[in-house]
Amino acid sequence: METFLLCPGQGAQSIGMGRVWSETDATVRDTLSEANTILGDQLGQSLTTLCFEGPTEALNQTNVAQPALFAIGVAVWRALAEQGHQLSGAAGLSLGEYTALVAAGAMDFGDGLQVVAERGRLMQEAALARAGGMVAVIGAEDDVVAQLASDAADGAVLSCANFNAPGQVVIAGDAEACDRAEALAAERGLRCSRLSVAGAFHSEHMAPAADGLAKVLESVDLRPPSVPVWSNVTAQPHSSETSSIRANLVAQLTSPVRWAESCQNFPAAGTLEFHESAPGTVLRGLMRRIDRERKVTSHAEP
Repeated sequence: METFLLCPGQGAQSIGMGRVWSETDATVRDTLSEANTILGDQLGQSLTTLCFEGPTEALNQTNVAQPALFAIGVAVWRALAEQGHQLSGAAGLSLGEYTALVAAGAMDFGDGLQVVAERGRLMQEAALARAGGMVAVIGAEDDVVAQLASDAADGAVLSCANFNAPGQVVIAGDAEACDRAEALAAERGLRCSRLSVAGAFHSEHMAPAADGLAKVLESVDLRPPSVPVWSNVTAQPHSSETSSIRANLVAQLTSPVRWAESCQNFPAAGTLEFHESAPGTVLRGLMRRIDRERKVTSHAEP
């Protein structure tokens, strides 16, 4: 069956993710064992222990959540491929873009795991170095949210960070600017919610992390994807030029995630099936708001 793979990003993690898959599928179990070996004691505990048992505060740390989500996502895709799924395209939300690239053969699993582990560490470090936050604005048009961010910035950093779906846009920047945005949103009758995240991801706060990631990616062997893989930065498939793929992965840290636009640019449903790799059902929920014609099957459990 022709499968378009959707790969979740940070925020989809939860204690127990991947456990049932690991207990029932040898491919998933072997892939997670491989991840444990590659990472060693980099995370303080084995990756599978953190995924299956937590604690929550450890799993939610950016430097842990990212390699954990990546490993689970790739492991489940490998299992689906063995079941007969034939990849025809892929996309991932932020971190999930790496899962999509590995699925498409653009990067080896081991290299991808080390890159996302370092990406998570660099992002965590950048978040701790500068007080920032993220605010989800619900039910407003993109331009209304952009104006809110501009008005609340008042000389500080505040910009649109995630265009997740129509009526679901996240802004990110300096902590005090996020405070002003919440107050201003209330005055304008807009619904918003402060996100429980370490910092202002996909904003200029992540510039130091982007610089570090660029150095990491220089030594990684990249290949042209075997199928189209969508870039969060351009909302279009990556080119076959590996230098362009590297540049977009670096730019992704400081650029808004154009997920809704990407989904609108995916191939038409037709005979194509959309499948969301583990864990969670976040991307299936977003797709319902973006395009109900594209039905998504989630694989949080076998």
